[in-house]
Amino acid sequence: MPQNLEEAVRKADVLVEALSWVRQFRGRHVVIKLGGSALEETEAVRSFLNDVIFMSTVGMRPILVHGGGKAISAAMAKAGTQPRFVQGRRYTDDETLEIVARTLCGEICEGLVEEINRQGGDARGLHYQSMNCLKGRKLMLPGENGEPIDLGRVGEVTDIDRDLLLMTCREGVIPVLPSVALDDEGARLNVNADTAAAAVARLIQAEKLVFLSDVPGIFLDRKDPSTLQSHLTAARCRELIRDGVIDAGMVPKVEAALEALQAGVQKVHIIDARIPHSVLLEIYSNEGIGTEIVL
Repeated sequence: MPQNLEEAVRKADVLVEALSWVRQFRGRHVVIKLGGSALEETEAVRSFLNDVIFMSTVGMRPILVHGGGKAISAAMAKAGTQPRFVQGRRYTDDETLEIVARTLCGEICEGLVEEINRQGGDARGLHYQSMNCLKGRKLMLPGENGEPIDLGRVGEVTDIDRDLLLMTCREGVIPVLPSVALDDEGARLNVNADTAAAAVARLIQAEKLVFLSDVPGIFLDRKDPSTLQSHLTAARCRELIRDGVIDAGMVPKVEAALEALQAGVQKVHIIDARIPHSVLLEIYSNEGIGTEIVL
């Protein structure tokens, strides 16, 4: 068989393999969290957004939730403001909140929407400057002596404008949600993007919740690539957290994933955003490339 024909047949096999997954997930919602180092890779972001457009085109209903910690820190440095972290969370006073809101809603969200539209998709930013979707309350962390720790204008997502979000998806538009919520008085809150994405997935009982990371998934030994876990149960994840195998910044991500699973989300995926077409490979192929977590 000529080489060009073999290549054509291989491509056809890929399409046939994807067909069953396309059918299975048509009309289903998938919440994808983009943030951290993944946002720093311009070409990787463009490729990822092309994948999101593909998902929308074949009938899946993707919802993007994003943070932007590095961009916020850079904007604070430019403004001469020193960041302060408490138990891994950014303390957010009024000045910091202005920078957070401007960076997430006015810059990153707008940039993602523009890029999706430039590539031929249809996206809309849903936030306090347009049509707000995330609703929240002030978050207090427990201190060592039992006294609550005040983080300033930091919050957690308690509810969403479900009708707005689902209507946007039904229109074939890709919602892009920066991790800024409004409380009952209409005041802004800086929200952790991992927990915000998990809350959205939980509140609409999404088919899937995908965390795009700068690592391929969960390892039993981060120094040994062969220990990447392609499939984990919620019970096994709790064991790995207890034993310190899952640690640092991966802990809140996995804990948010477990809450989403308990609320009805079918699967959670942790994948490497730097791998071309990682989202499509994880969702529309028989062999995924990251870590999937199920109940």
